[in-house]
Amino acid sequence: MIAFDQLPAAALEQVASYFRALSEPMRLRILNIIGTDELSVGEIALRVDSSAANASRHLVQMAQHGLVARESRGNSVYYRIADPTVHELCDLVCGSIVRRYDQALNARAAFIEPPAAAPASASGGHKRR
Repeated sequence: MIAFDQLPAAALEQVASYFRALSEPMRLRILNIIGTDELSVGEIALRVDSSAANASRHLVQMAQHGLVARESRGNSVYYRIADPTVHELCDLVCGSIVRRYDQALNARAAFIEPPAAAPASASGGHKRR
């Protein structure tokens, strides 16, 4: 395998194009819905609350980048994940975001003072004179 820092400019453009295909939230929703299933465009559109035409447009984009595969059956077109590494990539990115979010929460928590405990009386509650 070629190291990332050894990729020629043309290959980097293809990598950027792949990530651009993943940069649309609707496409990520569609990938999430498909999961390990094979669904028709109509089923996908219904599950992502979109029109079939809009879902189809996104599916075509993802198919061009090898993310999904399509199969025509009669009047319907079915889609499935073509590249299972997309799940690994999403898990990696989501895990990184969760870690950064947790770190930010922990850093903010350091500035929140815990409630002060009531001072204990050394004399057991009796006043000294």
